[in-house]
Amino acid sequence: MIWSLIIGAVAGAIAGRITKGGGFGLLMNIVVGIIGGWLGGFLFGLIGLSGDGILAKLAISVVGAIVLLWIVAKIKKK
Repeated sequence: MIWSLIIGAVAGAIAGRITKGGGFGLLMNIVVGIIGGWLGGFLFGLIGLSGDGILAKLAISVVGAIVLLWIVAKIKKK
């Protein structure tokens, strides 16, 4: 549980910096990272990829968080 929060916070911060140039604060970084982890795990599962270990989970979470932020940005523009 603690690792999920840590990975979520780091993934959210990285995704925020990649997509917007800055993070969203600790709580929102955790939320974006955790949801991104679920989304990334789902997307990677669809193409038959998975990863074990903290770095693999972090990479999957970052990719999922970036996709999540991209979707949110597209919805906000409409």
